[in-house]
Amino acid sequence: MNPAARVQAAIDLLDAVIAAARGQGASADRIAADWFRTRRFIGSSDRRAIRDRVWDAIRACGDIPPDGRAALLRLATDDPALAALFDGSRYGPAPIRADEVPAASGVAPHWLISALALSGLDEAEQAALLARAPLDIRVNRLRTTRDALALQLPVPSDHGPAPDALRLPTGTAVEAWPAFAQGLFEVQDAGSQVACAALNAQSGETVVDLCAGGGGKTLALAAMMAGQGRLIACDIDRARLARLPERAGRAGAAVECRLLDGGRERDAIADLVGTVDAVLVDAPCSGTGTWRRNPEARWRLSPEIIMRYAKLQAHVLDLAADLVRPGGRITFITCSLLDAEGADGAAAFLNTHPGWKAVDAAAPIGRARGAGWRLTPGHDGTDGFFFANLVRS
Repeated sequence: MNPAARVQAAIDLLDAVIAAARGQGASADRIAADWFRTRRFIGSSDRRAIRDRVWDAIRACGDIPPDGRAALLRLATDDPALAALFDGSRYGPAPIRADEVPAASGVAPHWLISALALSGLDEAEQAALLARAPLDIRVNRLRTTRDALALQLPVPSDHGPAPDALRLPTGTAVEAWPAFAQGLFEVQDAGSQVACAALNAQSGETVVDLCAGGGGKTLALAAMMAGQGRLIACDIDRARLARLPERAGRAGAAVECRLLDGGRERDAIADLVGTVDAVLVDAPCSGTGTWRRNPEARWRLSPEIIMRYAKLQAHVLDLAADLVRPGGRITFITCSLLDAEGADGAAAFLNTHPGWKAVDAAAPIGRARGAGWRLTPGHDGTDGFFFANLVRS
């Protein structure tokens, strides 16, 4: 493809991403994968160039743009070489009209910028939410050690800010490596590893991952427990939970999976009430801390959606509290940097649950936030997380 054709292809793909965002449809990653699958004539180098252009445009537009052309025009206002590719050639975009208005720039919609500022993130911290993310892996200590794995990797690595983390060049195709197939590591952001480690799961304990999803944090808990004890992964999403047994088998982890019925979750976990040593609550949230990987996610949010997430998080914390034995603990995690989905939620839990207290997370990176701890891309170089350790007396 010539450069102008690449620009038009990026416009077309952006149109699909924008339509999906408006309709709360598939993620940009899924849209792009499907779009390229139906256009196999596009070569690998062209795919990379188109995808990079699309993601640059998504990051540049604070609010959802009118269409893909307006999004690319936002980039073209600061890039004369890109503007010149709007040349009206056979496969390229039409020339830029004098009256055309580019999409608005910014970190996020105005209401969301205000919410982030009220949650303690200044302009520099907000801008860092849209930087390109590094690639972190978690060494599976059930199979190997960090030093041993680092020696056999085909690319250079650095120790990340978590005990089992290695940081690799962005875009490294790690899932094609034999070491991945052997279960020696999992892809997991270092911030996620630090938040998960806050639960301090121990060998011989009964531990529940209440919102396990595909099981990334479940497998980290299994490694902490050294394969000893009882580890139960729960979720209401059948498709995501169904992927966990295969992942656990590859990792050498023993995990019991329980599918929950939304709204009737207690039915499936009634036998665990008052008996569990530790519960990880990686609660559903807006994902404001993961915009480096999913920048279009900020186009899908509204104040009403944030409120719904906060209510859902409170519900899941109530479920977790029922499970914990006296002296047991919960680690409440969200990958959001909004206080409404973090510090405020932890405070509300403590106010409505006498006999519970927050204890220091003592994480190697991050800063205190309310009753918990927070990691941010700007300060810590990880995805954004809030987590709080809550202990029952």
